[in-house]
Amino acid sequence: MIEQDKKHIEIISNELNISFKQIANTVKLLSDGGTIPFISRYRKEQTGSLDEVEITNIRDRLNKLTELHKRKETVLTTIDEQGKLTQELRKRIEECYDPVELEDIYLPYKPKRRTKATIAKEKGLEPLAEIIMKQQNIKLDDAAQKFITDEVPTIEDALAGARDIIAEWISENERARNIVRRHFHKKAIIKSKVAKGKEEEGVKFSDYFDWQEEVKKCASHRFMAMRRGQAEGFLKVSIAPPADEVMDELSAAFVKANNQLADQIDFAIEDSYKRLIEPSIENEFTAELKAKADDEAIRVFSENLRQLLLAAPLGQKNVLALDPGYRTGCKVVCLDSQGNLKHNETIYPHAPQNEQGKAMSKLSALVETYKIDAIAIGNGTASRETEALVKRIRFNREVRVFVVSEDGASIYSASSVAREEFPEYDVTVRGSVSIGRRLMDPLAELVKIDPKSIGVGQYQHDVDQTKLKHGLDTVVESCVNHVGVNLNTASKHLLTYISGLGPQLAKNIVDYRRENGDFTSRAQLKKVPRLGEKAYEQCAGFLRITNAKNPLDNSAVHPESYHVVEKMAKDLSCEVLDLLKDEELRKKIDIKRYATSNIGLPTLKDIADELAKPGRDPRQGIKVFEFAEGVYSIDHLTPGLVLPGIVTNITNFGAFVDVGVKQDGLVHISQLADRFVSNPNDVVKLHEHVMVKVLEVDVARKRIQLTMKGLE
Repeated sequence: MIEQDKKHIEIISNELNISFKQIANTVKLLSDGGTIPFISRYRKEQTGSLDEVEITNIRDRLNKLTELHKRKETVLTTIDEQGKLTQELRKRIEECYDPVELEDIYLPYKPKRRTKATIAKEKGLEPLAEIIMKQQNIKLDDAAQKFITDEVPTIEDALAGARDIIAEWISENERARNIVRRHFHKKAIIKSKVAKGKEEEGVKFSDYFDWQEEVKKCASHRFMAMRRGQAEGFLKVSIAPPADEVMDELSAAFVKANNQLADQIDFAIEDSYKRLIEPSIENEFTAELKAKADDEAIRVFSENLRQLLLAAPLGQKNVLALDPGYRTGCKVVCLDSQGNLKHNETIYPHAPQNEQGKAMSKLSALVETYKIDAIAIGNGTASRETEALVKRIRFNREVRVFVVSEDGASIYSASSVAREEFPEYDVTVRGSVSIGRRLMDPLAELVKIDPKSIGVGQYQHDVDQTKLKHGLDTVVESCVNHVGVNLNTASKHLLTYISGLGPQLAKNIVDYRRENGDFTSRAQLKKVPRLGEKAYEQCAGFLRITNAKNPLDNSAVHPESYHVVEKMAKDLSCEVLDLLKDEELRKKIDIKRYATSNIGLPTLKDIADELAKPGRDPRQGIKVFEFAEGVYSIDHLTPGLVLPGIVTNITNFGAFVDVGVKQDGLVHISQLADRFVSNPNDVVKLHEHVMVKVLEVDVARKRIQLTMKGLE
């Protein structure tokens, strides 16, 4: 291990409070091409049973330290090329692990455009600036007189140029910058004003037309709201501490005498702060706040996305899906238990056609013909009216009715993914298929849609897009591998997220399946073009094959551990299948007997758990939900009305709930429970069925305030 890597591991170990050995082993597994789901599930002995979050934190911190190392090399090279790299400076840069401190060290040497100070230096005024900085008791005019030239015609010109140089020196001084930084962190005020003439156009930002608060008390969602208002041209936003206090401390740091020269330093300090340091530190501080707000927004979005992807599936049932509409009708599709499209047409039960009887007869016939088990209704336009219509039909078989979120369905229907799946159908049919399939298996269907379009985030278009994509892809990968997928039915898009695969290998698997029929064993994966030993190691444990010859191929037991289960069965004089079926046999297994240098108790315990419930879907069962009768629009809501609702989005400041009126209502964090709540996720989960009471209705602004206080 090279010294640099060792230092990075020590830093991560101290920051995350995880042992050096655990970090070192995890870093080695990651550098060898291991994925986070694989490492956390199948390499517990090496990592000390670190979970996905801890391994992700190690990976991300290591990446930042690697980036910092590259930056240090650039800084060293640039200073060296100027002939100014002393041994002391080199040592300080090499031992620096704070990006802000590194940039402060580099600032005096950083190539810069022509400034007031460089112009003054070109006029030969640097020696005068040095004289003033010493603040000795000499006559200022006499000192300046010596620097008068054709380019510097007066004493005041000479002093002004010297002050420009001093102002730049102060702005590049680490102590000065840290003084200003400290004031920003302790006392900065964020102020927001409406841009002139934008009062009407920017009314949605009216809360921030005349707003100010201490930055340290400013919640991330308020900061993001002000940033958005500023970006859209409706708000003017500034962040700064009280200037007088900052300049007093800067003066104390640099003014060492009480004479004319010291007065010049004071003038230079004021100029340096207002023109150079304050804007620079404000940018730095704002970027820091933005990064923190981004992280918080992405964390909330990621948590919501995880809950959405792991929502309860209906499973392999025949489904009739309806994408409701008025004038254009309701698009109807019938899907078999594998999600294949068997039939599609359009019915017109609502205005202006009002063909209710005909529509009900058609739906009844389709349910009978295609042996429909469940009906999925999109939650958009005409959803409640369509749901009411469907519930009036008396079917000849038991049919459950579900209202399904349409968020992202239109994005999917117009995508290349949808065109590839259904080249002969238009967007309306594809959207209806998506609604039906997401009832059957939300995870398998939602992976086809850009997570930003699923409707469970906030400010997702304002945050760092690279960081957002990275974070959300990690969540999708985690969820897909947590659940596992059926190797013989999974789409290319679902397989893409399986550990060790990616788009090309996912396509190769689907192509191989099409040409050779269903996989009969995991080992057969090795015949897929370009799927080598490493990819097989990473992916095999997350792929399931129902009715495989080896029953372990339909479990989360990794093929590398099959020999352990076979030894257990042999010791009990039975078959592996008997172990899966017979709890009494499993109770006889003493897992400690099977521990080796490579397989320890964490892996053996996982194997024992999996033998008890092989291939079990970790997601909960689905429940039917019903909105309140007769409540279809915001006009039907009155304060005090108690209603059932579904949680559609969770933010730091509360939860949004659909009560069946097209506009979601907000349960503010202070209204979530009869106790203090610091995190809404502690109280509610996405798609949870809750009871809410209407507090306030603002029809003009389409805002509904709800409460869950005092309700079961």
